[in-house]
Amino acid sequence: MKLKHLLIAAAVGASACTSAFAQTVTLKFHTFMPPASNVWKGMLGPWMDKVEKDSGGRIKFERYPAMQLGGTPFNLYDQAKDGVVDVVWTLVGNTPGRMPRTEVFELPFIMTNAEATSRALWDYVQADAKDEFKDVHLVATHVHGPGVIHTRDKQINEVADLKGLKMRGPTRLATYLLKTLGATPVGLPLPQIPDALSKGVIDGCVIPWEVVPDVKVQELTKFHSEFDPSQPALYTTTFVIAMNKAKYDALPADLKKVIDANSGPDTSAWLGKVQEGNDPKGRKSAEDRKNTITRFSAAEYENFRKASAQVDDDWVKEMNGKGFNGKQLLDDARALIKKYTK
Repeated sequence: MKLKHLLIAAAVGASACTSAFAQTVTLKFHTFMPPASNVWKGMLGPWMDKVEKDSGGRIKFERYPAMQLGGTPFNLYDQAKDGVVDVVWTLVGNTPGRMPRTEVFELPFIMTNAEATSRALWDYVQADAKDEFKDVHLVATHVHGPGVIHTRDKQINEVADLKGLKMRGPTRLATYLLKTLGATPVGLPLPQIPDALSKGVIDGCVIPWEVVPDVKVQELTKFHSEFDPSQPALYTTTFVIAMNKAKYDALPADLKKVIDANSGPDTSAWLGKVQEGNDPKGRKSAEDRKNTITRFSAAEYENFRKASAQVDDDWVKEMNGKGFNGKQLLDDARALIKKYTK
């Protein structure tokens, strides 16, 4: 009888282990980018494919681009935090003021290239701003390629040409930068750019080349002004892939390892590299329409730097006012970017 009971117990235990090992998890992935976009097809889709493959099919994604589960882009981070969805890709700038230390990477003329800066951003968050993401499980952080100025009716050859133009900016710091440069800033999520340009609500926008075809900016503007790509960029935007914390914590240990293996600095750098890698295609879409593309001179580059210096100073003061060492945070970010750019 004892042997019989032992065999039954072993069988039950083995069954439970097999069941746990074979557990399949479905994750809802939500973002604002359309399904035909470079971000969805070239970055987020392949990332999900790899996670599914690495898990042996035990992690499956329900994929929802273009805000198909409802809400606005500004709701995405909280949707992951609150468990409305399981994983999101969103801008840090869609939660203005909530991750202020992370925003240091959006300051003007700090970003060198997206791969190096994305890797630096991950390290910076872990060292200086990890608590800003305590409500989620952070999968990756990254930035896009150099920000470019796009305008409907007026060519921008110098800082003064921006004066009075209604310019869309993607984030709190980007809109403040535009204001500092003399423009009238308008904060809009990316999907609203085409309608705003076509109706004259805005005169132009700042976005990287990569996303230009996704929102038809090459059709809705005639002029594009860029900086020398060998120099730090006018601006960039910070992004995160964030997962609901309880969902991650509830995963079996082996599936946590799959998520972990597709997270962190290497994944962050890969996302930045892939996104910036689509910049030439976006630029070509403007070239094909015979739009005017201007590259600022070295002298004008310095004029932009001088005109935007106030943004750095005010951000440092803001951080000091929140009880942080603003200069040290800025120095940390610059040092990490320099380290990985080398």
